[in-house]
Amino acid sequence: MNQLSYISNAEPAVIDHYYQLYKTNPQELDPSWQRFFEGFDLAQQFGNQQPDANISNTPTDNSQLEKELHVVHLIHSYRSRGHLLAKTNPLKPRLQREAGVGLNFHDLKESDLEQRFFAGTLIGLPNAQLKDIVAKLEAIYCRGIGFECMHIRNTEIREWCKQKFEQEAHNYNFSIDKKRRIFNKLNEAVVFESFLHKRYVGQKRFSLEGGENTIPALDAIINKAAELGVRRFAIGMAHRGRLNVLANTLHKTYEYIFDEFEGHYHNDFQFGDGDVKYHLGFSSKTKAVGGQDVYVSLLPNPSHLEAVNPVLQGYVKGKGDLIYGGDFKQIMPITIHGDAALAGQGVVYELAQMANIPAYQTGGTLHFVINNQIGFTTNFWDARSSDYSTAVGKVIDCPILHVNGDDAEAVIFAVEFATEFRQKFGKDVFVDMVCYRKYGHNESDEPRFTNPKMYDLIAQHANARDIYRDELIKNGSMEANLAKEMEKSFIKLLDDRQNMVKQQELKPIVGEKSPQWQNRTHGSAKDFEQSPKTAV
Repeated sequence: MNQLSYISNAEPAVIDHYYQLYKTNPQELDPSWQRFFEGFDLAQQFGNQQPDANISNTPTDNSQLEKELHVVHLIHSYRSRGHLLAKTNPLKPRLQREAGVGLNFHDLKESDLEQRFFAGTLIGLPNAQLKDIVAKLEAIYCRGIGFECMHIRNTEIREWCKQKFEQEAHNYNFSIDKKRRIFNKLNEAVVFESFLHKRYVGQKRFSLEGGENTIPALDAIINKAAELGVRRFAIGMAHRGRLNVLANTLHKTYEYIFDEFEGHYHNDFQFGDGDVKYHLGFSSKTKAVGGQDVYVSLLPNPSHLEAVNPVLQGYVKGKGDLIYGGDFKQIMPITIHGDAALAGQGVVYELAQMANIPAYQTGGTLHFVINNQIGFTTNFWDARSSDYSTAVGKVIDCPILHVNGDDAEAVIFAVEFATEFRQKFGKDVFVDMVCYRKYGHNESDEPRFTNPKMYDLIAQHANARDIYRDELIKNGSMEANLAKEMEKSFIKLLDDRQNMVKQQELKPIVGEKSPQWQNRTHGSAKDFEQSPKTAV
């Protein structure tokens, strides 16, 4: 039967038919209806035993059954369209998207809020008052994360996503140590960008400012995935935030990045030869929080934006087949998109169409969108027809999470959810971090010429680190002086590294090689003086 048939008009005869199916052949019913009737039977059981002030009377007339169905419709509307109301924009209220969510859309009234409904069973509130059902739905679907999964046709995947999100999204509570790690990564991201902005005035770097939660997000992905068996990560991305990712995720040393700002380039075909600093790649070996050794590679990308995406998939396919014997649970591709390029470039759709073809499997890609809400100088409502830049995810039945880029813990929850999903189902998943771009398209552009209203808001807006710092101090997770010390000590470290660059010439950088390449060397001119024997 049609999985969404319960959103048709309320007909008592239809409800009765579903109830008979539940009694005789429940597997033919959508799981939501099964849980609804479980609650219905539970209420009848209580009603047959003894009266109780906390249990409403068993509905015996059609009007009560119809009202129950209206509450089911209400719950379904939050699940399907609550993301349109979620508070995901850090700068201003969201555009009105005609979500059709609320009492008045489902023949319910304010006077019904005190009434109890069996339909609350669907969200773990059996026989709850309507006001409590609505409050829980608002807490799950309309806060800092908007979640899309009801478009997914596979029942197992849809139900897993729905249940996990409804159980965890409104009550995640990280440990003090984890909160401090998030803050530390945010501090690194913010101070690094600020340092570059002051010391290398006017130089292009395509800064991450406004989207700094990308760095703790990547840290969380790597640590969560390592815990779930991933041993190698490959990242494909365009310019925005690339230097910050190189420094604070792949641990390319700060002095080598400063050396490139000084105009010194060391050609290395492994990481990109003779190109500008925000096109170069890098590879490193690091330890996850759980102690696992992991390899992380950022692929070179000499423009153009999303063109690196199929290169990333080929890289992961080759590594996965040759090193891990086709076990893609051990290697993860991460694609970092810009919102305008994601919606506007054809290569995105072309590649998405290959995501579920067996011959091209790479175990699912985690897509992370740095959503600046602007493409070069164009506002998003003038750049695309879809509500979201991630609409392509629906083509391949991906779960999609939209998250407020100022809410550090919501971002971490979203990427950890996505990582767990990828490892469990081996499919693509999207995390759309809605943030902003502090400067112009690059640091030499003046954005107020073309986007004056938006940049008035940005000028008054605190950065993500300061927002999270104040939150941690307020709830007692961190002392104010500790936050200041962390900032000072990191600025001193960057100062020392910059001074080192100015005082001595650096040797060409050598990245971490995979074990399979440890005994290999780069070719030299002498190697080509004689032809090798190639006869069979």
